[in-house]
Amino acid sequence: MRAFTIEKYSKHQDLKLSELPVPQLNANEVLVEVHAAGVNLLDAKIKTGEFKLILPYKLPLVLGHDVAGIIIGLGKDVTKFKMGDEIYARAADFRIGTFAEYIAVNENDAALKPSNISMEEAASVPLVALTAWQALVEKGNLKRGQKVFIQAGSGGVGTIAIQLAKHLGATVATTASKQSFEILKNLGADVLVDYKNENFEDILEHYDLVLNSQDQQTLHKSINILKPGGKVISISGPPTPVFAREVNAPWFVRILLFFFSLSTRKKAKKRNIDFFFLFMTAQGKQLSKITKLIESGIIKPVLDKVFPFEKTNDALAYVKSGRAKGKVVIKIKS
Repeated sequence: MRAFTIEKYSKHQDLKLSELPVPQLNANEVLVEVHAAGVNLLDAKIKTGEFKLILPYKLPLVLGHDVAGIIIGLGKDVTKFKMGDEIYARAADFRIGTFAEYIAVNENDAALKPSNISMEEAASVPLVALTAWQALVEKGNLKRGQKVFIQAGSGGVGTIAIQLAKHLGATVATTASKQSFEILKNLGADVLVDYKNENFEDILEHYDLVLNSQDQQTLHKSINILKPGGKVISISGPPTPVFAREVNAPWFVRILLFFFSLSTRKKAKKRNIDFFFLFMTAQGKQLSKITKLIESGIIKPVLDKVFPFEKTNDALAYVKSGRAKGKVVIKIKS
């Protein structure tokens, strides 16, 4: 099969189009013929080695976390799916590789594809929708009537998180450029802050929850807009000692993360704010709940561009540029 691989961590070297064997199935895995793959900033960060302490992958490595496709093979213990099922999934850490014609996926990480959207739209969903779910529902426990600040509303996570937060009954504030205001209003955003000309600290106050996806300076400013007892959930760092324990990181990584996150944790504690770092995980059951929200029209995928498989490097570069409004997808099979 054809697949895009990295042979070493690099900021400048392109992914290499390689010929690899079709993956062998473990007992609880399904073999998926990949029709489309979502592209995420996480792929770019893994390519450069930014996460090598947390995710020590063996190289060469096929990149790609999001998949939509058709099941063409079943492991001997698979019970949740059958041949020919259309599924989508966020491939689990250390089992990634959706920038390829085929991938083996654990049945517990997959869900049936929403029937009312295309393969390309489905491939745009899993990582960002699971991130939004795990941040707002699982860790944030967002309730009706609360106020949430979702940064970078026009990004992949932002477009889904705004819709989910509105479904949960929250008032939603977000940052974006003015060109994106109309689409974000249509998604449900109540308060729109022009990040180029306005400071959200001057506009927002007494919020219950922040979903942080930006740098550490923005994270610290976000703590200031929360009410005492509020929560800030960061998907962009810094990782915390709690996270290091959860992933069973080596002792030296735990020490590094203790000091790396110290100033943020101290600032949050001083203001009686709960700070969490979220590194989302593959969850087929949660994805099935998201399927129902999509099929009922509550959540709509927002696609920016679809690239052909041969242009995978261009797709990754476009995601890295930060210009994408919504998600970027690679079309692998027609």
